[in-house]
Amino acid sequence: MTTVHLKSYYLLTFIVNLLIVLWVPIVFAESYKVDPVHTTILFRVKHLGVAYTYGRFNGATGTFSFDESFPSKGSIQMQVSTNNIDTNEEKRDNHLRSPDFLNAAVYPLITFSSTSVKKIDKTHLQVAGNLTILGKTRPITVRVSRTGFGKDPWGNFRSGFETSFIIKRSDFGMNFMLGGVSDEVKLIVSVEGIRQ
Repeated sequence: MTTVHLKSYYLLTFIVNLLIVLWVPIVFAESYKVDPVHTTILFRVKHLGVAYTYGRFNGATGTFSFDESFPSKGSIQMQVSTNNIDTNEEKRDNHLRSPDFLNAAVYPLITFSSTSVKKIDKTHLQVAGNLTILGKTRPITVRVSRTGFGKDPWGNFRSGFETSFIIKRSDFGMNFMLGGVSDEVKLIVSVEGIRQ
C-alpha cells in the first residue's frame, strides 16, 4: 500500500469512527412525553404529630429522555399545577391553595428539572435536579427505580419510573402551622411516559 493510499485509509477509518461516536447516542436516544393520566404524585404529612394525612397532585405534565446505553444522557422536566392539589376534602384543599401554604394564585406551578442522571445498577438511577415550590428553587438528589417498559395495546412504547423522597416545606418558605402539620413532607412520584 502506497503512502498516499495509507493516509487515505487512516483518514477514512477516522471519519467512520467519528460518525459512529456521533451517531450512537442519536440512534438510542428515547424521548418521552409524560402521560398525566398514568403519572401519580402523592404526598404525606403528619397531622398534630398523631397520624399521617395523604394527598396528591393531579395532572402532572412534562418530558423525559432515557438512554439504556448512556444513562447519563437522560433528563427529566416535570411540572404540576398547585391548583390541582387533592386531599379528598374541599375545604382543606382550598386552604392548601391559599397564601398560608401553596399560594396558588401567585405560584401556579411546582416544577422539577434534572441536572444530572447517573446509573446505580440495572434498574436504579440517581437523579439530581432543581425543585421549585413557592418560587424558591432548591437542589435535590433522589434514587429512581425503573418500574417497567413495553408496548401498549395501541402500539405505543411506554416506560415507567418511581421515586420517593422527603423534603422540608420550610426550606421553600412554607412555614404556616409547623406545629400542627409536619415540616417534613414525603413525596412518592410514579411517572409513565409515552415514547415520541
